[in-house]
Amino acid sequence: MPPRLRDIVALPDLGLALLAGQPGLDRPVRWVAVSELEDPGPFLEGGELVLTTGMRLSSRSAAAQAYVQRLVDADAAALGVGVGLSHDDVPAALVAAAEAAGLPLVRVPEATPFIAVTKAVSRLLAAEEYDEAARGFAAQRDLIRAALTADDGGPSAVVSRLARHVGGFALLLDPSGGVVQAHPASASSRAAELGAEVARLRPKGLLASAVVSGADEYVVLQPLGVRGRARGFLAVGAARPFTPGEQAVVNLAVSLLSLSLARSEGRTAAERGVRAAALRLMLDGQVATLPLDQLGWAALRGAPVRVVVARGADASPASLAAVEERIADVLPGSAAASGLLADDPGTVLAVVPAASLDAAAPGLAMSDDDVLRAAGIGDTASADDPASLGRSLARARRALAAGADGVRRYDELGGGLEALLDPAAADAWAAAFLAPLDEPGERADLAATLRAWLGRHGQVDAAATDLGVHRHTVRHRLRRAESLLGRPLDDPGVRAELWLALSRTPAVPD
Repeated sequence: MPPRLRDIVALPDLGLALLAGQPGLDRPVRWVAVSELEDPGPFLEGGELVLTTGMRLSSRSAAAQAYVQRLVDADAAALGVGVGLSHDDVPAALVAAAEAAGLPLVRVPEATPFIAVTKAVSRLLAAEEYDEAARGFAAQRDLIRAALTADDGGPSAVVSRLARHVGGFALLLDPSGGVVQAHPASASSRAAELGAEVARLRPKGLLASAVVSGADEYVVLQPLGVRGRARGFLAVGAARPFTPGEQAVVNLAVSLLSLSLARSEGRTAAERGVRAAALRLMLDGQVATLPLDQLGWAALRGAPVRVVVARGADASPASLAAVEERIADVLPGSAAASGLLADDPGTVLAVVPAASLDAAAPGLAMSDDDVLRAAGIGDTASADDPASLGRSLARARRALAAGADGVRRYDELGGGLEALLDPAAADAWAAAFLAPLDEPGERADLAATLRAWLGRHGQVDAAATDLGVHRHTVRHRLRRAESLLGRPLDDPGVRAELWLALSRTPAVPD
């Protein structure tokens, strides 16, 4: 807080004397302005101690009242009149006008140059800024210590200490605006008032915050999260706007709470890598070796599951991570990871509890922030049976390829030709049909290229984009596959058989 006028008048080296406006001694002084103008108001910002020798001041009462009123209108903190030059003493009319208007007026002795007053106020302001910075650093250290020493990662300790440091309240809210932590406890009632602001900010992810201020309150609402959509919100309020130091403490609390949320939800890069490796083992038939309880996948044990293949707004790591989070939010207990499909790295593959999926699938892709754009859902399988997981994966990919944006189930495709086939015979036929593509010395990406090309209805450029290669590379691979298969790829019947064979032999995760 800036120094008060009382602090400046009390400085013994200046010799200032208060002549009027005793009630205003506690006004903050934000700077010193020296002016001999009859109307210095246009050159003031408010809160200044205005110094003048009274060169243009009249001793007449009306003129003194008009001058003082102009200073009051400009929100000056006080008026200082230097004596010994234009006036031997402060004019009585000016003292009376200042007292009537409630404007503090101080007498500056002839021996005190105005620059001395300016330097003294500057030193007080610098000392206050230093103290404010020191308090801010101490508060930041306190918050960091709380986050590092608390068993839960610090949300409760951070929220309570933040409220104490700003002299107000703090609320940790979940993405829907529900109270997770509150300090003091009575602040929980404020969540309902902030519900509309939370709903307005939620679709904007981490890119927006809000300030809700009233006559006697100032509240900051900021989203929490390290990427993608908001994982929660922090609301901090006090009876006045925050100082820069306090705002820095609030910003640090946002970072600490965001990291705590990321840790608690297992969304760090290392943990996501572990989950991806575990899901790969599950697809390889090694579910018995996995610690499902520790991974949070206990719901997959011994219960029907379905495979889901989903796309986000784009293929960026941040978008894929957001899709993983969406699936985990809507379908608790699901195993989800990206980068497992060699021929389609821009997808997230998940094994989810069938029962919860049946109830929650309609909301899977409904999102204001467009996190999840499309999803294909396979048929029922068992996490203990890699063959059934493979069939469910193949059918989830077919459902994704057959639909546009939104959620599409394989069951909704009507079964088609595959419904008439014996699964074992169809799988054997598919393996024999595609066997030439796996001859020793041949490239393993021929099947992936055919899958991408057929999925794009024979469009080479689109398939090349999906695969991340040049279109000439795709054409070369198609000619090589055609030669190995001994069948013309421009024949619609061959394309149909090829698509059926590829759908029976899903791409093996890397």
